[in-house]
Amino acid sequence: MTTLDDVEANAGAMREEDAFDVAAVAQWLRENAHPEADTSALDGTPEVRQFTGGASNLTYLLRYPERDLILRRPPSGTKAKGAHDMRREHDIQRALAPHFPAVAPMVAFCDDESVIGSDFYVMGRLDGIILRQEIPPEMGLDEAGVRRLCETAIDELIALHSVDVKAAGLESFGKGEGYVRRQVEGWSARYRKARTHGEEHGTGSFETVMAWLDEHQPRDVANCLIHNDYRFDNFVLDKDDPTRILGILDWEMATLGDPLMDLGGALAYWVQADDDEFMRGSRRQPTHTPGMMTRDEVWSYYAEKSGRTIDPKDQLFYEVFGLFRLAVIAQQIYYRYANGQTHNPVFKQFRPMVNYLEWRCEKLIGANGDGA
Repeated sequence: MTTLDDVEANAGAMREEDAFDVAAVAQWLRENAHPEADTSALDGTPEVRQFTGGASNLTYLLRYPERDLILRRPPSGTKAKGAHDMRREHDIQRALAPHFPAVAPMVAFCDDESVIGSDFYVMGRLDGIILRQEIPPEMGLDEAGVRRLCETAIDELIALHSVDVKAAGLESFGKGEGYVRRQVEGWSARYRKARTHGEEHGTGSFETVMAWLDEHQPRDVANCLIHNDYRFDNFVLDKDDPTRILGILDWEMATLGDPLMDLGGALAYWVQADDDEFMRGSRRQPTHTPGMMTRDEVWSYYAEKSGRTIDPKDQLFYEVFGLFRLAVIAQQIYYRYANGQTHNPVFKQFRPMVNYLEWRCEKLIGANGDGA
């Protein structure tokens, strides 16, 4: 999934609350791998390391003497309804592989909770580079190279949105027309349910933002396969050509829906060099690097390459919704921390992020005349 150096830097011993019976997994995997999967070199019990990045599903490195695999499982504690569906995440990637090759090979899916206490799936490790906050100098990307990488990222998103879902057998992975409306209603309900209160844990109401989104939502522009968590730290880049994407990870929220909602969600993470200090401090990907497009340039590039016309008023909606959805995700994670369902100290930082995102949404709405 990453280069060896990245594995060493971003994976460590399993946290006690996230540990599982490694020998049981190894035996189950030898007996239940998919017929088309590469089952070589699975003898013995692998060394297991847990990736420290990410705050939703748990990801582990299974290191056998001659190969590495990746195991994905849901977190402990209360979860949003429909979230952390391991079968869905696995099945989308398995079905997608013949039509969109930028996915990891699926090895097995387990719905027998007696093995580790939850569903999980195992996939092959893609041997490449995953970018974090910066682009390492040793990658050798000048400004033109960074621009090519940026274009590649958007081109891959357009390619994903162009997949023939019927040919891939994915027609049942969505609910049809009304995606935008369902998203506004659904994420608003999730936020209200996950909101925390009190002096120590309280977060903002978002009621002004949710009302504005409800009033200004556009009609669906299409119904296609969308990733819903499209970020540079979910890309595995080719070590020989780091402007090429070998694979895209974390398909937990993938579904059939509106492609411009997918783009708006991606741009919620897109921190520019001229953003305010708080947003720059929250940056998780190198979108500030010279050569990267601004968010407005991404919208223009996507529109030109995809052939879609994007109204500026609708663009504002997608951007505000993307930031709101990010706030809900952060709040759902913070809720688990505030209620003692996880003790990972990193999750404490999500409270100020949620409150900042409410301010940012309201600022965008106000700066554009309430979207009128």
